[in-house]
Amino acid sequence: MNKKKRHNNKKNTQSNFAKLSIFQPQKYKFKKKCPLSGKGAPIVDYKNIKLLKRYISENGKILPSRITSVSQKKQRELSLSIKRARNLALI
Repeated sequence: MNKKKRHNNKKNTQSNFAKLSIFQPQKYKFKKKCPLSGKGAPIVDYKNIKLLKRYISENGKILPSRITSVSQKKQRELSLSIKRARNLALI
């Protein structure tokens, strides 16, 4: 009475990325570098309106650092310069 085991190969061949879901904890995190720090990065200033508009939403709100991947220090400088530019009616 030998029973043969049957393997379902289709279920076992899924890759790890196919198994990932929105609701599962992320195992694979890809962190981007801060675009405002490092060599050749633009200087954060309230007069540089072209740079500041990149980090403002359509409604005029400051975008969070988790979306823009800006470091914490540069995010503080950015928000301060955006507020200064608003106060002077540059934005």
